[in-house]
Amino acid sequence: MNFEAVKSIYLFEMARMKRTLLQSVISPVLSTSLYFIVFGAAIGSRIEEIDGVQYGAFIVPGLMMLTLLQNSISNASFGIYFPKFIGTIYEVLSAPISFFEIVLGYVGAAATKSLILGLIILATAHLFVPIEIRHPFWMLFFLVMTAITFSLFGFIIGIWADNFEKLQLIPLLVITPLVFLGGSFYSIEMLPEFWQKVTLANPVLYLISGFRWSFYETADVGIGVSIAMISFFLALCLGAIWWIFKTGYKLKT
Repeated sequence: MNFEAVKSIYLFEMARMKRTLLQSVISPVLSTSLYFIVFGAAIGSRIEEIDGVQYGAFIVPGLMMLTLLQNSISNASFGIYFPKFIGTIYEVLSAPISFFEIVLGYVGAAATKSLILGLIILATAHLFVPIEIRHPFWMLFFLVMTAITFSLFGFIIGIWADNFEKLQLIPLLVITPLVFLGGSFYSIEMLPEFWQKVTLANPVLYLISGFRWSFYETADVGIGVSIAMISFFLALCLGAIWWIFKTGYKLKT
């Protein structure tokens, strides 16, 4: 294991967070604050509680998951795509470093940035509503697993994309709608029975449900199912990364 090479990639990517502080940190925090103002104040005045939880507090796990998924994917995808775009990927490929170490550096940095942002969002939420975390271990488990899994997914998107449009295609047209329709701002029990069954086909629902359970012990699906689902996503992404490693698929421009 070339730890110095992994460390160099990791620190370089983490330094980019400092250089783009407005985009990386301040912008998501402002967006989350607006969500609290719009959903917490406007809708919260009409829906006081869901499953015994104040509505403003109920949407916190969903907002955190929304931010975590978006930023994990964007950080990792841009991190590997940009070197391909400007041609500096050849400097990485010519260095004495394996594909596994490249993934470890880029994905590790992307996941770290997402975790930092997720914790900042949690701290921001405390300014608006009282939050109770009944299962801190499981909260951190879902936070870390989601950050790693979707950073891996973002890395795969960055390798697959050959232009900036493709880089944004899946996050904007697939992930964001799935998060909004996955119970971020409501319980699926509020939906008609038919749409409840349709929503169960949304894989993001299981992540949000398990994450919310770690806060308030209320969930749309069993916690065991949520753990199995995030584990399955991680295994799927690791399998895709292994296939890319074996074939060298589009790593070079």
